[in-house]
Amino acid sequence: MTLVTTALIGLVFGFALASPPGPMNAIIAEESVVRGWLAGVRAGLGAFTADACFFVLAYLGVVGIVDESALLQGLMVATGGVLMLYFAYGAFEDARSASSFVDAETDEDQKGFQKAFVLALTNPYQIVFWLTVGVHMLDDKAIDVFANVPYVGQELAGTLVVQAGSPTLIVGFFLGILVWVAGFPATLVSVGKRVDRFAPVVAGSSAVVLAGFGLYFLADASGTLVGLF
Repeated sequence: MTLVTTALIGLVFGFALASPPGPMNAIIAEESVVRGWLAGVRAGLGAFTADACFFVLAYLGVVGIVDESALLQGLMVATGGVLMLYFAYGAFEDARSASSFVDAETDEDQKGFQKAFVLALTNPYQIVFWLTVGVHMLDDKAIDVFANVPYVGQELAGTLVVQAGSPTLIVGFFLGILVWVAGFPATLVSVGKRVDRFAPVVAGSSAVVLAGFGLYFLADASGTLVGLF
């Protein structure tokens, strides 16, 4: 397999994992439609930076500590659930106050990165990925790329299998995430500038998504923690 092919597979892998609906894209969408493209990109870079941190921890073997501790996993999932509910409230407030896009730089624009970064560090989906598939990107095991994509993994399993352990694959993977981080906010802003009331609708939808995931993860964490005591 050539370097170009490996890089393209990694790019598809990163893009496919970053693009499905979920709490991180809800944050990116809210920031994009309320505060503009740059704010949305900053939020995406917050999630990207968290993935980079998880990658380093996987390389150092630290993620194994989380994998072996059900208590730590439960606490992290619970923290993620609480944060999602908190950010859902903020998205709801944005939906109530937003009427159009804001292209000017504001202090609020700077908070998207921190918000997404903190949430990504406790996002169960990202934690599970790096505990399972992500850690194998560093060894020579085969990875079924689409089998690990949320929602459609079962249908696409086996269609794209790649040998892991290549730095080119890892570079392509992170480039794929960056393509989504830049393209998703740009698409939302482009549509929003043409459609009235698009910003409050998207912000409201983001609030619903965050609240739903927050409640789901709190219930999951409660089951885990109650089972330990």
